[in-house]
Amino acid sequence: MDYKKSKAPTNTVTRNIMELCEGTGNIYESVAIIGKRSNQIAVDIKQELNKKLAEFANYNDSLEEVFENREQIEISRYYEKLPKPTLIATEEFLDGEIYWHDPAKDVREDDEDDF
Repeated sequence: MDYKKSKAPTNTVTRNIMELCEGTGNIYESVAIIGKRSNQIAVDIKQELNKKLAEFANYNDSLEEVFENREQIEISRYYEKLPKPTLIATEEFLDGEIYWHDPAKDVREDDEDDF
């Protein structure tokens, strides 16, 4: 997914708890799903940023010389301005863009059918 085109807000937004519960019926399950998706997004963004910054890597052992590259600074600023992974994941959850599956519920339903 292209996180740069996300319509998620860049600052904290107060959410309606009942709206978060609609998909799962349980606020804790919803938060766990959003948290797991947030971790996935954070890893993706970090890998993308590291790949872009690796182009500017300078492998000198000299601690005296520090080079400031304007392109590198602009890339870093751009990624700092992106919405936080938690906000992106919450927006995805509310829009119904996250698929989740709870195998424990399937096991419980199968057990009820046996009786």
